[in-house]
Amino acid sequence: MRFLVRDRLLGIGDDYWIEDDRGEKVFLVDGKAMRLRDTFELKDRQGRVLIDIRQKMFALRDTMIIERNGEPLATIRRKRLSLLRNHYRVSLADGGTELDVSGKILDREFAVEYDGELLAVVSRRWLHVRETYGVDIVREDADPALLIAVAVCVIHLAEKERED
Repeated sequence: MRFLVRDRLLGIGDDYWIEDDRGEKVFLVDGKAMRLRDTFELKDRQGRVLIDIRQKMFALRDTMIIERNGEPLATIRRKRLSLLRNHYRVSLADGGTELDVSGKILDREFAVEYDGELLAVVSRRWLHVRETYGVDIVREDADPALLIAVAVCVIHLAEKERED
C-alpha cells in the first residue's frame, strides 16, 4: 500500500490530507493549534478520529504519544546514541514490541522496521511531485494508520529538534 503526503512545514494548526496511490483522500492529519503541547489527530474520510498524537509533557527528551480510542498505543522518542543518521524508537503499549525508525528523517528518506524486518519505507525518490513524499507499507498485516502516525511523529520531532 502506498500513500502520498503533501509535505508541509508541519506546524501546529496545519491540516493536510494523505492520499492513496489512486489519488483518493484516505487520512486527514488535523493539527490542533492553541494547545500547551503539540497535538495532532489522524482522521478517516468521514472525520472519525482514528489516532491521537500528542507531545508528552515534562519528558527529558522530546517524546510523542500515540493513542487509539483513548488508550496508549505507542511512545516515540529519539534514540540516545545515533551519530550519523536519525534513529527513533517506537515502544508499543504491549510492553515488548519496539519498532526502529532510521534514516534521513528531514530528507524524508527513512524506514520503519520490527526486529530487522521492514514494515514501511518513507521516501521522496519514487515521486516526481515537489514537496511530496510517499509512505510505502510493505507488510500486508501492518497497521497503515499506526505507521503513518509514526512517520508524522518522527518528522515532527526531527523538525522540532532542528529548530532548537
